[in-house]
Amino acid sequence: MELRCRDAGVDCDFEVKGVSSENEMMLMAAIHAKLAHNIDPLPAELVEKVKKGMKS
Repeated sequence: MELRCRDAGVDCDFEVKGVSSENEMMLMAAIHAKLAHNIDPLPAELVEKVKKGMKS
């Protein structure tokens, strides 16, 4: 699986590749959001955008 911040509607070049599960991807997204964007916790609407932006 892979995800780019831009796929979730965020103006950011961060991307994750090689993640094997949705749970692991959400954890990576949450850590990145907290450290790079000062978003903690992820709001429900951003969680949905992240899930929609994931590619397998």
